[in-house]
Amino acid sequence: MLTRPTYFIKEHTGLLKLTDTYDILDPDTQMKLGQAREEVKGLIKALRLLVNKSLMPTRISIYEGSEDAPQTLRFSIHRGAALFRPKVDIIDADGHSLGYFKTKAFSIGGAFRVFTPDDQEIALVKGDWKGWNFKFTSGEDELGEVTKKWAGVGKELFTSADNYIIKINGEPDTTINTLLLAAGLAIDTIFKEKK
Repeated sequence: MLTRPTYFIKEHTGLLKLTDTYDILDPDTQMKLGQAREEVKGLIKALRLLVNKSLMPTRISIYEGSEDAPQTLRFSIHRGAALFRPKVDIIDADGHSLGYFKTKAFSIGGAFRVFTPDDQEIALVKGDWKGWNFKFTSGEDELGEVTKKWAGVGKELFTSADNYIIKINGEPDTTINTLLLAAGLAIDTIFKEKK
C-alpha cells in the first residue's frame, strides 16, 4: 500500500460522529487498500461533546487490508492537546518515529511543514485560498498534491464528510510515501476538521 502513486480517500458519513473513519481506495478500481480510523479513549471521546475536537488529543491509525482480509497496522498519526501550532507525530507500527508535522504560523488556505525524525524538513504542504487543494513541495519540486473531490449536493450540504485524491510524484519510496500519505490524511483529520 505504501508504494502507490495515488490514493482515493473516502470519509464515512454519519450524523453526530465523535470519531472519523476513512477508506483508502485505489482511485481507478475503487478496490479497498486500507482504512484510517480515529481512535480516542472514552474520556476524550466524551469531552468532544463539550469541547471543539480540534483542540483535543487524537490518534488516527492507518491499517492495510480489505474487509475480507485481516487488517495490519502500518502507522499512526498522533496529536496532543493543541491551542496553537500543534506538533503532529507520525509513528510506525513498532512505535518508532517516522517524522512529524508542524503548522506555519500564518498562511492563507493552511500550511504545514513535514520533518524527518532528525528534524530535517522534507516538504511544505500548502493549500489554495479555499483550503481544498494542497501541494507537497520541496524547494521548486512538487512532490505531490491533495485534491478535494465533489461528493454531491446532499453529502456536501448535510455532512462534514470529504473525499479527496492524494497523488505522490516520483519514484515510490516507502518513507516518503508514508509521510506524504500521512500529511494528506492529516489535512482533513487533524488540521481542518472542526466538528
